Amino acid sequence: MSGGAQGFAALYERRHPLIRAYLRRRLGPHPDLVLDLVAETFAHALDRRDQFDLRRGPASTWLIGIAHNLLIDAVRRGRVADAARLQLGMERIVVEDAQLERIERDSGSELARALCSLPADQRDAVERRVLRDEPYAAIAVGIGCSEQVVRKRVSRGLATLRRKIEEKESA
Repeated sequence: MSGGAQGFAALYERRHPLIRAYLRRRLGPHPDLVLDLVAETFAHALDRRDQFDLRRGPASTWLIGIAHNLLIDAVRRGRVADAARLQLGMERIVVEDAQLERIERDSGSELARALCSLPADQRDAVERRVLRDEPYAAIAVGIGCSEQVVRKRVSRGLATLRRKIEEKESA
């Protein structure tokens, strides 16, 4: 990833609402945990920015992958790891209750808008597969179609979301 500190700051400004929304949907109403994971996600990304490869997908996909892995690690450990943040010398941010309430109120908006723009069948497939981590087979049984149909819906939905993200990034 190029662009130095300013480039990374711009990436953070554009993508932190998406990462916050992704984590919020997975964690529920726990804004303090969401914020800790968002901070660790971006600290991890900053520390490993040389591993980003645009040929594998946009930065938002890379960041969601990092957030997803950190979330799984946090669930296993029973706490949010802070190794990357500490390695970079970043202090833990303390957020007041009023700020937490505002974050909670606003956190799902960008992701929710993007998902709502998808056709219902694609939205349902993407939410169940990507956000809830359900296996394709279970989704197919749940909606009464083949696993291949579910895979197509997820693929098309993610492709549409990727195009929208790329269009927004280039605007």
